[in-house]
Amino acid sequence: MKKLFVLFLIFALAALCLNTFAQTTQPGFQVKTVGKGKQAVIMIPGFTCSGDVFDGTAAGLGNKYTSYILTMPGYAGAPAEAAPNISNWVEEIAAYVRKNNLHHPILIGHSLGGGLVMTLASRYPDLFSKAVIVDALPCLGALMNPDFKQAETPDCSAFANRILPMNDSAMYKMQKMTISRLTTDTVHKEDIIRWGVKTDRKTYVDTYCQFSNLDQRTTISAVKIPTLVLLESSFINFKPAIEEQYKHLTTATLKYATKGLHFIMYDDTEWYLNEITQFLN
Repeated sequence: MKKLFVLFLIFALAALCLNTFAQTTQPGFQVKTVGKGKQAVIMIPGFTCSGDVFDGTAAGLGNKYTSYILTMPGYAGAPAEAAPNISNWVEEIAAYVRKNNLHHPILIGHSLGGGLVMTLASRYPDLFSKAVIVDALPCLGALMNPDFKQAETPDCSAFANRILPMNDSAMYKMQKMTISRLTTDTVHKEDIIRWGVKTDRKTYVDTYCQFSNLDQRTTISAVKIPTLVLLESSFINFKPAIEEQYKHLTTATLKYATKGLHFIMYDDTEWYLNEITQFLN
């Protein structure tokens, strides 16, 4: 009887360990797959956005590709993590590529997603084949402050105190006020606002704080794959500063949209899709 009890304990502990391992190795992000082509493409959206922001991109790429469209944890209604961390997200994406045997996938990232693309291509220069960065900078803080330096512990308390108490109504009002600075498109405005309302407030605060403190101006020198950087039309006014930020990404080609704002995929769709398809081909 005693032996049976010991065996039961062993099996119970083994089951617990296996269950814990399974939970910890599952990515926190959601994945939607579009297409059945041989070439894999991983699409990473920006702050508070659903992966649906890339639906038009996936459709525009055609049948040569299989698009793995991510929605990051806590964004747009996806289940949130207790301690969201964009560096951990990078590791989870790399692990997902390996686990699913995706052979040298292409990376496409918008805004925060563009920042994650830079980190992925820097940390894992041999894992991916090409990268497309959509309206993102190696160091967001340096655009406004040329003397910007990463803080060991950034103070985002003011931002947190403003965002964390917001109910859905307040968040909707804030999103609606800022949307005109993000897109000129009228069809998808309400989608972008709705994704923001459904986003977990702590995830928004933590990831924005982490990203705004990120400086990849030097580390992107490790990127070895061909890279296309698509920037919103108004960034042409900051061309010297932007090119200075990207000077160590020697494989990059920088292009500026002909019209619109931050959501280039909506505001300058034809130009956006044409640039991406030409680059990938």
